[in-house]
Amino acid sequence: MADYDLIVRNAKIVTEDRQTEGDIGVKDGRIAALSPGLKGTAAREIDAGNKFVLPGGIDSHAHIEQKSGFGIMCADDFYSGTVSAAFGGTTTVIPFAAQHRGMSLRQVVKDYHAAATPKAVIDYAFHLIVTDPSPQALGQDLPALIRDGYTSFKIYMTYDAMKVSDYQMLDILALARREGALVMVHAENHDMIQWLAHHLIEQGHGAPKFHAIAHARVAEAEATNRAISLARLVDAPMLIVHMSEIEAIETLRQAQKKGLKIFGETCPQYIALTADDMDKPGVEGAMWCCSPPPRDSAAQEAVWAALKDGTFQTFSSDHAPYQFNEGGKIPKGDKTTFKEMANGVPGLEIRLPLLFSEGVQKGRISLQQFVALTSTNHARLYGLYPRKGTIAVGSDADFAIWDADKDVTIRWKDLHDNVGYTPYEGREIRGWPVVVVSRGRVVVENGKLNAERGSGQFLPCDSPDSSKPKGMTAPELQAMSRFGLKPLF
Repeated sequence: MADYDLIVRNAKIVTEDRQTEGDIGVKDGRIAALSPGLKGTAAREIDAGNKFVLPGGIDSHAHIEQKSGFGIMCADDFYSGTVSAAFGGTTTVIPFAAQHRGMSLRQVVKDYHAAATPKAVIDYAFHLIVTDPSPQALGQDLPALIRDGYTSFKIYMTYDAMKVSDYQMLDILALARREGALVMVHAENHDMIQWLAHHLIEQGHGAPKFHAIAHARVAEAEATNRAISLARLVDAPMLIVHMSEIEAIETLRQAQKKGLKIFGETCPQYIALTADDMDKPGVEGAMWCCSPPPRDSAAQEAVWAALKDGTFQTFSSDHAPYQFNEGGKIPKGDKTTFKEMANGVPGLEIRLPLLFSEGVQKGRISLQQFVALTSTNHARLYGLYPRKGTIAVGSDADFAIWDADKDVTIRWKDLHDNVGYTPYEGREIRGWPVVVVSRGRVVVENGKLNAERGSGQFLPCDSPDSSKPKGMTAPELQAMSRFGLKPLF
């Protein structure tokens, strides 16, 4: 009998803090040994040929088989979405189980499991989206679900069908602080956007390019500051998602310097696209519309600086896939205004290669920073480390062999999602994961998928260290306790 199920030899192994050379021995889906010249036999050996072997990517912000606030279903289900992720070097996804108003959170979770279990080809966890923080949800459902491994949830400060009030945000943040969960926030000022959009549409300016005007920079900056202030009041950690704007980034940076436990995330669209991409004939620009929108080259540089200096902890896709037709992006065809378009761009498969090419290859970030931003920090933030997010003895055997010299022209026809286009069509990049291993299974090799539907596993998440408060509760709340009032969390 062989000593290992798989040995990868001659690997340049990179983790968040070091690079070493050696072999990786895999047994029963986990890394069993790491050593130069590893002794023993294996059912299969792969010669990495001195290529980089990096931890499998974790994409902690993706919308898969999810209905939007407008009731439009994503183009990708849990099969096409996870296949696309795997081909891009991602071995774990954390999409959303989305509650819409009036829905039971427990039933939402059951529905998403029913969708994912028979289809996913890589491992997955779930965040919750909370839009209806009813007494039932806050008093019973959320605490029970957190204990069952759903230890993060997202709330919106905009979108009529999704947003919660500041009062409701405080309720949710206080609950998360008490129960050990991390709150993710979409931070944009709803009324600013609505006011600008109303006047643009009223004056006949409904083309996609006006989406970037309605979603003004200051709307993101104000909401970011307000969200941080709410978290500060109750001493609740928070992660602000898909950040794009200079002032908002600086607000986050200053909050972190003050010792607040506020994390940040950005996405491929904010390093590779600008608002000018939406300026296309007719409604074609809708293919580049997401919220917040891409900004300009100055904002791109601010995003790169925040990736490099640690202001941002994660780089996620925010994969929000809608086909460019009346069942997706443009529900009213060529009459669709920017207010009616489905928001979001695809990015699951190109997330890692794009950051590798633009970041590592161009010297903007190191390989170790790449690993942290695309894998390790996700696992730490969401309660999956060290099972996921690293190459270490005892961890799941999730990794990818990268050909750093492989030149690729991004074409949708070569990708594996079900969207029908990519906003990065024709972009030249260097570096691609050529072999992808998930829990010891070689799931992608020689451009082919070797994983069956339903072979991915659900991952209950631990209560993460990221959710633990700093002990910096606002003095007014401390004063309330001195007056004998009942604790708020």
